[in-house]
Amino acid sequence: MDGRRRNPYELTEETPVYVISVAAQLSGLHPQTLRQYDRLGLVSPDRTAGRGRRYSARDIELLRTVQQLSQDEGINLAGIKRIIELENQVAALQSRVAELQDALEGAAAAMQQREAAVHASYRRDLVPYQEVQQTSALVVWRPKRQQSSD
Repeated sequence: MDGRRRNPYELTEETPVYVISVAAQLSGLHPQTLRQYDRLGLVSPDRTAGRGRRYSARDIELLRTVQQLSQDEGINLAGIKRIIELENQVAALQSRVAELQDALEGAAAAMQQREAAVHASYRRDLVPYQEVQQTSALVVWRPKRQQSSD
């Protein structure tokens, strides 16, 4: 969700408001066809407490799509059901990809903040290492002698 509180009376595309006779009229189909599509699992409307079907605007659009695929494209109902299932799967996968992209962007931003904090904590008296050219010079190191304090 987007963090805002939803108005319980707000109508959306998913709000089930249409009884079967109105849904049939809006989709251009016979109510018995809608019942058959429901039995086959092509379009599954919400149910009231008394088991009556309630269709949403999205359901009406899906009914029109089923009709178009059946009549215009000649696809049988089993094929239409598979198409709908695949479209739903694609939508779910696209949603998941968007979630993962958001998570990745958040992780990248957090990593950049941590990296900036590490860079800010560097001691300023340190000098970056530079590659020294190879020479044949020999350097002898002798530790300082400690003076005894007797």
